[in-house]
This record gives sequence, structure tokens and C-alpha cells, in this order.
Amino acid sequence: MKFIKYFLIFFLFAACGSLKKNKTAYFTTSEKVEKDMNFLASDELEGRDTGTGGIEAAATFIENVFESNKVKPFFDSFKDSLSNYEKPDYNIVGYLKGRDKELSKEFIIIGAHYDHIGIENASRGDSIANGANDNASGTTAVLEIAKYFSSAKSNKRSILFVLFSAEEKGLLGSEHLAKRLKNQNLDLYVMLNFEMIGVPMVDKDYLLYLSGYERSNMAATINLMAGEELIGFLPKAKEFSLFQRSDNFPFHKVFNLPAQTFSSFDFTNFDYYHKPGDEVELMDFDHMVKVINKMIPAIEEIANTEERVIKYN
Repeated sequence: MKFIKYFLIFFLFAACGSLKKNKTAYFTTSEKVEKDMNFLASDELEGRDTGTGGIEAAATFIENVFESNKVKPFFDSFKDSLSNYEKPDYNIVGYLKGRDKELSKEFIIIGAHYDHIGIENASRGDSIANGANDNASGTTAVLEIAKYFSSAKSNKRSILFVLFSAEEKGLLGSEHLAKRLKNQNLDLYVMLNFEMIGVPMVDKDYLLYLSGYERSNMAATINLMAGEELIGFLPKAKEFSLFQRSDNFPFHKVFNLPAQTFSSFDFTNFDYYHKPGDEVELMDFDHMVKVINKMIPAIEEIANTEERVIKYN
């Protein structure tokens, strides 16, 4: 049955001319990625803890990127104030309307959390948890993807580019926004979340793994769209229940639609999770650029297919 399902997906894309093999495209560069990362993971932002001046500075940076690239606010402003956190804090939500009259009523969310854990008590040395991999890397990916689509204007479906706050406090930002959008009857198709993509995996023949891999046909569909084994299955992601531990999960709960996270943190390739050593100097910008440049064509396909091809199993 699984073979038949994948064959039908392949046939769909081949029939409509959507499947493109061996895509090599350069939508962003390591220099652009490094520039974003150097600011978002700088000591100046003091670890981007929720409700602090550091995350406020990060929010302003994100808003400026959206404004300079003509990404519009989805609400009255880019700031989506959290209703479930005791300090003033907010998600940042950018919006690109789709170019098709009917498909533009459907939405894709491209997300990542931009908060981190702030300043840690340390017995010696650095106490700022800069959060380069977690999750300035995912934030940078969302910003670079937004820059591409704002320039290309190629998306038939509408796209929300969302940077979540309070992920480290228990997925509060995504929980708030999922409920808000559901109350507004947003017609959500799929939610794609980026988490810790700053370093490549070790001894893997795929670039990223997908949380909740077995729950949907998302990985298989994206691999067909990319023309290569871009997304794989990481057993430890299932073992450690990562599907429930990132900002995709509230959208899964509220909308019951495909909402999953892409990552390259495989528990062997990075020693500074939630530690002050999570510094920008340890990031592999060539790897990040490869992730972004290979994901953009797949996202473009997702935004443009006439039918909703990504579904839960």
C-alpha cells in the first residue's frame, strides 16, 4: 500500500509537470546568512529571553527585514501580542498574499521560534546563551525564505512567515497564535517549522529530518519535489518525542493538519544545546545555505499545486 501511495504522488507531480529533478538554485548566500546570524546570536541580544530587551531588539530586526522586503503585517502590525504570558511579548507575523484568486484563500505557515533562554548562571566564563543553533538558525531560514518569495511573487497560496516567541517557556507563542488563527477561521493547508539547522548531521544520506515523519506524506512529497533524498527519518526524533516539543505541535492540535518540524540537530553533532557555548562561530553557513536553497523550490511547489497533496496518513 505504501508503494502505491508514493507511486500516485509521483504520478501526480509528473503529470502536472511539477516534478523537477536535480534542482540547483542559489536563492541566498552564506554571506547573507552570516549577517543575519551575527546579529541574532550576538551578545547584544543577551540570549533573547522572552519579555526582555534582547528579544525586543530581535523583534525589531525581524520587522525591519519584513518591511524592507515588502512583506506585509497579517494583523494591524507585525506584532502578535501573547495572551498567555505574564510579560509583554509577541510573535512576529509577516504576510504575502497568494497570486491566485482562489488558492490565495488557502494559507501556508513557515515558522521558527526566535526566543532563547537568556543569561545563565555560570561558574566561569560566558553566561550568555546566545542560541545560534537554537534557534537563530531557524529564524534566519524563515527570513531568507521570506526574502525570496517577496521578490519572486510566485506563490499562488498565501504565506504567513511567523517568528514565535516563548517557545522556550512551553510553546506559548505558537499555542497563542494557533488558537487565534483558528478563531479567525484561517484556511490552513500546512505548517512548516524550522528548528536547529545550524550544523549538518553526522553520517546521514539526507540533509534534514522531519519530526513526526511517519504521520504524513510530507517527507516523501518534498523529496519528490526536490528530486533527491532531502528529508529523512531520525529514530531519535521519535524516541524523544520531538514532534510534541516544537512550535509545530500547537498547530497540529488546533487544526489537525500537517504541521511538522525540519531539523539537523541529531543529538551527536552539537554539544551546546541550551548552553552558553551555542555561538555563531560554530555554525556551518554553507550547510544552512544548502538547506534554505534546497527547501525553497519545494516550498514553491507546495504553494502552487492545484490540489493539497500533503496530508496526514
